[in-house]
Amino acid sequence: MANTSSAKKMVRKIERRTAVNKARRSRVRTYLRKVEEAIASGDKGAANAAFKVAQPEMHRAITRGVFHKATVARKLSRLSSRIKALSA
Repeated sequence: MANTSSAKKMVRKIERRTAVNKARRSRVRTYLRKVEEAIASGDKGAANAAFKVAQPEMHRAITRGVFHKATVARKLSRLSSRIKALSA
């Protein structure tokens, strides 16, 4: 357990930051799930619309430090290729 006052303060800060990051991660996952559901239903228009909404949210997660930029790039690339394959 933290003994010094600075260590106790860091514990409090980490708890707050963890809660915020958890909410951001959950928000991004919700947008991804909406894209996945649209792809599963086979509706290319809905999938494109959901993807366009999810994209800035994922990039925002990069700037906030929730996800690594390579992770987001990989996920967006795979989603866009799956959406593109819907028309074929």
